[in-house]
Amino acid sequence: MNASLSVLDLVPVRAGQSSAEAVAASLAVAQRADELGYARYWFAEHHNMPAVASTTPPVLIAAAAARTRRIRVGSGGVMLPNHSPLVVAEQFAALEALAPGRIDLGIGRAPGSDPVISQLLRQSGTTSDVERFPDNIADILSLVSADGATVRFTSGGTYEVRATPASTTVPEVWLLGSSDYSAQLAASLGLPYVFANHFSGEGLERALQLYRSQFRAGVIAEPRTFLTANAIAAPTAEEAEARALPQLRMMARLRTNRPLVALETVEQAIAGAADFDGLAESIMAQSRSKWFVGTGETVRAELDEFAARHGVDEVMISPIAGSYADEGMDAAPGRIQTLELLAS
Repeated sequence: MNASLSVLDLVPVRAGQSSAEAVAASLAVAQRADELGYARYWFAEHHNMPAVASTTPPVLIAAAAARTRRIRVGSGGVMLPNHSPLVVAEQFAALEALAPGRIDLGIGRAPGSDPVISQLLRQSGTTSDVERFPDNIADILSLVSADGATVRFTSGGTYEVRATPASTTVPEVWLLGSSDYSAQLAASLGLPYVFANHFSGEGLERALQLYRSQFRAGVIAEPRTFLTANAIAAPTAEEAEARALPQLRMMARLRTNRPLVALETVEQAIAGAADFDGLAESIMAQSRSKWFVGTGETVRAELDEFAARHGVDEVMISPIAGSYADEGMDAAPGRIQTLELLAS
């Protein structure tokens, strides 16, 4: 049985590309995903990275919702320590009013940034204490509900708070993570859970086992989960492997503390092969072994087998195909090609 497919987008920025062009390219990918029947389209939250423009998921979600008809759009995820729970609740209640029945609020506990950016976020706006993460999740669930939340004063009396005045539908809340902690918290709160397999893949089996075995009915009655995966499909395996090189080299830069740059073109990645040492090459090989790269037929079969092996009926792919130098700056033909080949 074929697994349902969804899309995770970090809004990649390649060499010579502006943020405006990168966003336009991602919105074109979202529109095509909608046309092809993908289940959902999520934007990640990352900060101050030369190759990633997905800094503000709510803004991108609003733009994608306005350009699509049926696909669910959401965050993968909002990094809650960077934000006030009330502001998150208000943003996603507004998005739900904009596209009723189509909004997902995926929430993560990691900061999605380095310590300097975390400090700047604290200075420039209200954030939340990471140690209160479970309480903040519960607050958001109450705030976006039709009944709202009740503040109780120590001196007595109450104060009612709602994220939006008169909601009729609410965003679907998912807990994201790549650790035992997030799996257990999602289970205890009765929330749907997504394991961030695209990031490293380590601890996948244990996280799913903990989530399913410890799950208690809450927001949902039964465990519900899907997995993320990096994927590239092309007409030939050779093209797919070539389009994988820019992201593989970016992973090596991240994990060897090399200076980060905008995503290379395929040609730049091939030309720069001699610049990397054995450690970087080893990291690239390790990452590649966990990605799904090849023709549409082979990658689709591998994704279906991956879903069946872990007992999920949905896989959210991050279509990480790089671009050739002559491909338009405001387009993403490699990523769209991946979606088209896997959908067919």
